[in-house]
Amino acid sequence: MTGGEIRLVELVKSFDGVPAVTGINLDIPAGQFYSLLGASGCGKTTTLRMIAGFEKPDSGRIELDGRDVAGDPPNRRPVNTVFQTYALFPFMTVWDNVAFGLRYQKAAKDETKRRVGEALDLVQMGKFAKRRPTQLSGGQQQRVALARALVLRPRVLLLDEPLGALDAKLRKQLQLELRAVQREVGITFVYVTHDQEEALTMSDQIAVLAEGRVEQVGAPQEIYSAPATTFVASFLGAANIFDADVLELSESSAVCSAMDTRLGAAVDGSTRTGPAAIVIRPERITLQDADSPVSNGHNAISGMVSEVVYLGSSTQVHVDVGAPSALIVEVPNTSGPGSVTHQPGAAVTCVCTHDAVRVLHRSAAQPITDAVAENALASSSPAAG
Repeated sequence: MTGGEIRLVELVKSFDGVPAVTGINLDIPAGQFYSLLGASGCGKTTTLRMIAGFEKPDSGRIELDGRDVAGDPPNRRPVNTVFQTYALFPFMTVWDNVAFGLRYQKAAKDETKRRVGEALDLVQMGKFAKRRPTQLSGGQQQRVALARALVLRPRVLLLDEPLGALDAKLRKQLQLELRAVQREVGITFVYVTHDQEEALTMSDQIAVLAEGRVEQVGAPQEIYSAPATTFVASFLGAANIFDADVLELSESSAVCSAMDTRLGAAVDGSTRTGPAAIVIRPERITLQDADSPVSNGHNAISGMVSEVVYLGSSTQVHVDVGAPSALIVEVPNTSGPGSVTHQPGAAVTCVCTHDAVRVLHRSAAQPITDAVAENALASSSPAAG
């Protein structure tokens, strides 16, 4: 399969005068697994529905392989969609569900038989061909919906939270399966999700959306380790975010004042001196006794342990550093439940490298107020719709 490059240009959409998408610009390369990530109401599903043709933009362009398809109906676009509800026909067998689109297109019987067989084998559902959807598990129904979409050989496959109705363990399994299928068929997948771990696991690139706008686009490693804004830092993974002042600036580093401490930090080319914000990921910080020496080239933040929270594979240590919120340190439990020896009331030094501190731009979108707690909750609960 060839093609599948998407370009969105100044895409705008409102419903009853309420903006849903407010000028989105995205370039989605052909053959990528590309995720639109954001909270409910950020505009990600509306954007997907405009690409599919189910919603018409108020203004802007939707280019597919260089041609503007914004005015085309859904059946004239070389795209297909997999929804969270799967929308399988309950009175048809698995085989007939997958063959439905080919029969509608009046494909030859031999070609239909071959392509349906290939699609079912691709998603490991060939032996279930004679069953009906009600005889399948949720994960099996998801695979059938995927085969039904892929059998039509679209240039782009759009997926609207297709794993959202499944339990956490099955979601993790199917994340890897979906990624493997995408690599095998080589077509463009545009995947909508609110689940940060899902986006990080599956994507070549992620576009983080907030309040109808794009906050940042990049590879998973870049988005997580070098967030551009306070919203991205708070939404994607657990994050310690503090007010700061940038005092000194060079090409890729800065000296900041935060938590009553001078800190070395990493910056991008758009950073300026003056008021800003910083982020430090909890897993990038280590704890030391207050009187232990700190290695050269490291930041040292003094504080007192206020709370210790055991989470199984790791332990969160909340440290009072004299700021409005605690500094959260995540310690892997490599030595079991006793991996953290510092108890509430202990004086400690929080140590991190300079590149663990990132200077951020303040986002107009409202950041999550307690990202560490939000992410701990999200990791233990089924995905919301």
